[in-house]
Amino acid sequence: MTKTGSAFLGLLATISLLPLAVQAAQVQEFELENGMKVIVKEDHRAPIAVSQVWYKVGSSYEPEGQTGISHVLEHLMFKGTERYGPNEFSKIISENGGRENAFTGRDYTAYFQTLSSDRLNIAFDLEADRMRNLLLDEEEFQKERDVVTEERRLRTEDKPTSLTYEQFNAVAWRVLPYRRPIIGWMSDLENLKIEDLRAWYQRWYAPNNATLVVVGDVDAEKIHTMAQETFGKLPPSDLPVMNTPVEPAHNGVTRLQVKAPAKQPYLIMGFKAPVVTSVSEEAAWEPYALEALAAILDGGDSARLSRSLIRGSSIANSAGASYDAYTRLPGMMLFDGVPAEGRSIKDLEKALLSEIEKVKAEPVAADELKRVVTQTVASKVYEKDSVFYQAMQIGMLETVGLDWRLTDTYVEKLRAVTPEQVQEVAQRYLQPDNMTIAVLDPQPMDEKQAESKSRPHVGVKHGS
Repeated sequence: MTKTGSAFLGLLATISLLPLAVQAAQVQEFELENGMKVIVKEDHRAPIAVSQVWYKVGSSYEPEGQTGISHVLEHLMFKGTERYGPNEFSKIISENGGRENAFTGRDYTAYFQTLSSDRLNIAFDLEADRMRNLLLDEEEFQKERDVVTEERRLRTEDKPTSLTYEQFNAVAWRVLPYRRPIIGWMSDLENLKIEDLRAWYQRWYAPNNATLVVVGDVDAEKIHTMAQETFGKLPPSDLPVMNTPVEPAHNGVTRLQVKAPAKQPYLIMGFKAPVVTSVSEEAAWEPYALEALAAILDGGDSARLSRSLIRGSSIANSAGASYDAYTRLPGMMLFDGVPAEGRSIKDLEKALLSEIEKVKAEPVAADELKRVVTQTVASKVYEKDSVFYQAMQIGMLETVGLDWRLTDTYVEKLRAVTPEQVQEVAQRYLQPDNMTIAVLDPQPMDEKQAESKSRPHVGVKHGS
């Protein structure tokens, strides 16, 4: 959450709807004959542009036994086609003054480049080529699978908080595929075969399963023509029909303990909650009330958790709350924290539940809700300064099955939330029978483990 003076926040709140409306008018949407969607947002403040290709496939699409396959394929997308050898994609973008990378999520896999706007044709040509012509060489596959397994060790298995979060998801979700780790289970990665990757690539990497998003100093009609000349030549695929799973009712508190070498205990608490894609028209306000609730509890240093648990009672070294309204399948409101020195996990859990009960027992004050909304408006205005973030918002919404125009109505919907609605969603969803709690039980570390835990983890390029 952006920190700034209250007077400036008030000014931003007053003017925010105007720039959002103007920017919405600058967006144009096209569909190529092969089914590929193209969304272009003109932003002429600097002579640069970002190009992003979003595929509707991620870890939540993966079958049992093949977890991590989307992420491994993301790595292999940089390892050569018939026209370009391994890593030539990255080299060509770099030689043209650009930056590129990729990421895999639960609901999507995306590839992006930031370039001078007069060089976008290079990115289009390269992306169109690897959308259908990836070589998927056995030797390169073996190398990248090793890279991913090492990435898993560094980011998850050697990082106790990440390991706890992974175990939490695996237990909290009974049916929804969000229980699977994006990076995959180690046993699945070790048993993955190149034939699996080839089948996955053929199944999902097609123009009619992709959205091209371009934001920057461009002309929308010219981008449309350029997309037709590159991506438009690619044949569509018959895409699999995905069933929409339904999560069963959560009947009672679920608790799990994770034992791992660590210096501190850690707690994660989650309550299943609806998102924009899963609510009825009558309940369309609920996700925005949940967003407001998360911000009231954890919207900066003046928010309730920081004020009460960290600075006030000194129960926690850290305490947070989070919620994401824009996902393909239903989600959760999450709480987490680390107890302060001399305090226990039970103390922290009790304190978090006490803050939840306060919201349920009494509506938040109107001025507190107004402050939270104003901070969020300011944050959204600042985000519009980044062409990359603007493209991210459009691509993410489209890929999870929503309309990119939601980016321009978010502030309006958040402003419409009332204190009574915040109280209502807290009472409805933050219930013990809807709760999963995971606790990291620290185990003794040997000298080597202690040294590893104290070093920063280095991310692997092109990783999730």
